Amino acid sequence: MNYRKKSWQLAAIAGLSAYLVIGSAQPVQAMHIMEGFLPLQWAVLWWVLALPFFGWGLRSLLQITRQNPELKLLLGLAGAFSFVLSALKLPSVTGSCSHPTGTGLGAVLFGPGIMTVLGSLVLIFQALLLAHGGITTLGANVFSMAIVGPWVAYAVYQIALKLGQQKIGIFSAAALGNLSTYLVTSIQLALAFPAASGGILAAFVKFAGIFALTQIPLAITEGFLTVLVWNWLQSYAAPELQTLKLLKPAQS
Repeated sequence: MNYRKKSWQLAAIAGLSAYLVIGSAQPVQAMHIMEGFLPLQWAVLWWVLALPFFGWGLRSLLQITRQNPELKLLLGLAGAFSFVLSALKLPSVTGSCSHPTGTGLGAVLFGPGIMTVLGSLVLIFQALLLAHGGITTLGANVFSMAIVGPWVAYAVYQIALKLGQQKIGIFSAAALGNLSTYLVTSIQLALAFPAASGGILAAFVKFAGIFALTQIPLAITEGFLTVLVWNWLQSYAAPELQTLKLLKPAQS
């Protein structure tokens, strides 16, 4: 029975992953906010806002790896999960596109600070190796995907945990962390490119409305996939989850 359950979980993970890959069109534009798309003053502002969060997260990352070196593989998994999911893209708005983020899992496991570092590394590698996003716009992309998304995910999970709903919390953390990323991206684009009629608010409604067509189904799918990965971790990474106090030790 346990073998069948694990096989079903792996099959479901593979199926949802295949859905995300097959459902993702080949990009006609850069993922995230592309290189050079933001005016200089906005690009600089988002860099300035993002750097303190990165510095705090880096300190937390160094501390946890010193105290619990056995968690390095799990850290790598959280980063890889975010890299793979956020590399899947659906063209949505000129200058950006919709995609999963994968930051909810890392935020639940390690907190928003460490996920800021992992998410930033993901964005750097994608900008340099895949030409997805950019260096000038890295601050904006980090702020939306690697800062706001993980903080929302972590807060949602903590609320659900207090209500005794861990699985619902993991699903909600992944889905709402995803959606909050794109709300912030919509705000960033609206601030940089206000509408001629209606200004920033009208531009935000336009950007967010177009994003919603693809982002809401992606967020729901990401939520289910994250729960399945969590179930897999409970079976194969129980000692690490216990170290992080996310799983109670089995009763002997």
